[in-house]
Amino acid sequence: MRILISVDIEGVAGVSRSEQTQPGALDYDNARRLMTAEANAAIAGAYAGGATDVIAADAHAGFGNLLPDLLDARARLAHGKPRLFGMLEGLQEACDAVMMVGYHSMAGAHGVLAHTMRGTAFHRVWLNSRPVGEAALYALLAGEHGAPVIMCSGDDTFAHETREWLPQAQFAVVKTAVGNRAAISLSPSRACALIEAAAKEAMRVLPTVKPSHIDAPLCCRVEAKTLVLADLFAYLPGSRRVDALTLEFDAARPNEVLRTLSLWSAASSSI
Repeated sequence: MRILISVDIEGVAGVSRSEQTQPGALDYDNARRLMTAEANAAIAGAYAGGATDVIAADAHAGFGNLLPDLLDARARLAHGKPRLFGMLEGLQEACDAVMMVGYHSMAGAHGVLAHTMRGTAFHRVWLNSRPVGEAALYALLAGEHGAPVIMCSGDDTFAHETREWLPQAQFAVVKTAVGNRAAISLSPSRACALIEAAAKEAMRVLPTVKPSHIDAPLCCRVEAKTLVLADLFAYLPGSRRVDALTLEFDAARPNEVLRTLSLWSAASSSI
């Protein structure tokens, strides 16, 4: 039983400020230690529930945040970028299910450090007219490969919006959003206990959880953060300018949506 655990940092208990998420910035080292502890909690829960192989995918920024020397030795670590499966690197190894730890709410939401893909690139993202964030997009990618998302952790705003996309998943709510950069968090030990319990329960109900799916064709709409970014995104062949800030493109599969958004995200750093 192979489980992929994707680990982001903004949804980790104790993290609420952008400088906690940036290498070299104030309190980053402590935040990545908290991130690694929550990853270990999910790994422990997965193994307690019957997993025989766990891949922990570092899923924040440059994908080099989890502390390898503190990571549960039973897990393998996917790190570094660029990589084909992004936040779900390792999915190609025939994973039976996915867990998402430390995830955050979508761009435009009232959640802690809310964004989609790159906070400086996209103000909002829609898929077939539904607001969408990273968890839903990557759940659909996992669904393409037959793997359901069975557990998620993050703040209450993230849980509320993501339950609409993943109604069968177990959720560990480790903090309450007060604002974009403010939260009321559980203690790290309580947060880890909650994540471990949710991961173990998710393993128990895994056989009943269906992979995420969305019918093609897909239309992705993006509202750019700035006019100059919208100008840049319009260079993509097949993109349509809806208005000054908004563009659309069509895709056949979620994988194509994520590839385009990832390329736009990377290109935005050049402006």
